[in-house]
Amino acid sequence: MQKFPMTAPGLLRLEEELRNLRSQERPAVIRAIAEARAHGDLSENAEYHAARERQSFIEGRIDELELIVSAAEVIDPSSLGGEHVKFGAHVWLIDEETEKEATYQIVGVHEADIKHARLSLSSPLAKALIGKKVGDTVSVPAPGGDRSYEILGIKFI
Repeated sequence: MQKFPMTAPGLLRLEEELRNLRSQERPAVIRAIAEARAHGDLSENAEYHAARERQSFIEGRIDELELIVSAAEVIDPSSLGGEHVKFGAHVWLIDEETEKEATYQIVGVHEADIKHARLSLSSPLAKALIGKKVGDTVSVPAPGGDRSYEILGIKFI
């Protein structure tokens, strides 16, 4: 079975989503289906079809989360340390073209969230950063042309 590297907070977020789907979303959609059935003819009942689609999505997501959670391999970034970028590292970068600074944590594929600066281990930027150290420059292919970033700092929290 394939293992998924993950931080402890990432696993907790997925477990919370799974609990919510099982205890809140699933019962709510079952009630919505029952209510829509009570309206009669199901062939032209948009509420019924929407509720069934929602149920299909919820059940699929529950199955997916159960698989991910059962195969999660929790890695504590604070126990890693070192000079080189690796899983769990918080990396401070500067875009050499725009001079904009950014900070990202490199995390597992299933916990990545760019809005919260959690960068997937499989993303082009993370792949370019892995193994590099402070002061190194990385080039990352982007739709508008290659982008270059300098590593300003690495921290394992």
